[in-house]
Amino acid sequence: MNENNIENSYHNLISSVDNPLRPGLKDTPSRAAKAFRFLTQGYEKTISQVVNDALFPSDNSEMVVVQDIEMYSLCEHHLLPFIGRCHVAYIPNGKVIGLSKIARIVDVYARRLQIQENLTTQIAEAINELTNAEGVAVIIEAKHLCMMMRGVEKQNSSMKTSAMLGVFRDNPATRNEFLSLLKGIR
Repeated sequence: MNENNIENSYHNLISSVDNPLRPGLKDTPSRAAKAFRFLTQGYEKTISQVVNDALFPSDNSEMVVVQDIEMYSLCEHHLLPFIGRCHVAYIPNGKVIGLSKIARIVDVYARRLQIQENLTTQIAEAINELTNAEGVAVIIEAKHLCMMMRGVEKQNSSMKTSAMLGVFRDNPATRNEFLSLLKGIR
């Protein structure tokens, strides 16, 4: 990622609406380029880098749930943020993944230009591939600034997406257990 190109692009963008050299905006292209690089750092990381072999043998075959993982992403359609929470569950099949690694996987995919539907599926598929789990479930609840700040301007709207793999898709009892755990713990 070339930060100078990004900075020049922000300078040009600001030039279309205001004087980029006025005191309040003079350093904005540099700050905005750094922010954009931070918000899209998921392109610079791989799942194997963030997991770093934190997979451990385990005889556990009961559901593991990590809920309320904060996530921030940029809508690929308007480059505006969507902000929310991600809930992940999996049923181990001989190995478990380090707890913090689940949040790191969420961040790798969230820190890319995204739509929520794809983000949900990417997280589920990555965890499934890493753990060879009996099943993986991911639910994301998010507020989209592209819908709140522009367009229909609906302030209280939110979007929920889910991806259910393996036993979470095939077994209604497993899916219902996951959903009831999310409701019951709040």
